[in-house]
Amino acid sequence: MRLVLDTNVVLSGLLWTGSPMRILAAAQAGETELFTSRVLLAELHRCLARAKFARQVAVSGIGREELFLGYVELAVALAPEPIAPVILADPADDHVLACALAARAHAIVSGDRHLLALAVFRDIPVLTPAEALARISAGR
Repeated sequence: MRLVLDTNVVLSGLLWTGSPMRILAAAQAGETELFTSRVLLAELHRCLARAKFARQVAVSGIGREELFLGYVELAVALAPEPIAPVILADPADDHVLACALAARAHAIVSGDRHLLALAVFRDIPVLTPAEALARISAGR
């Protein structure tokens, strides 16, 4: 299964337990493929550096750069073409959509209300982490 994870899902998977972490584990086990872009990686890097996540980074026992580089190694980075604006309330979300198109993703995984409200983008379903995990598990 080819997935594009929104930054909020990646961050949750790196710093907490739950469905996002299990999606990352499934990718490490080769049960799914993750795709990202330079823009999404830059956003993840900025988020990991935020003071509000410093405690969780410390609890992880892994430095923020190591967390970031681990994800960089796990996901395939693409250079998607820009798309026409879709989510006017949060244009940054369009980067996730563009990446999903370039990846020929089977799903977009997000906790973002703007993306989830789409439900489907050009035949690509937008799933919560729990929904994506259920599909990964069903494919085992």
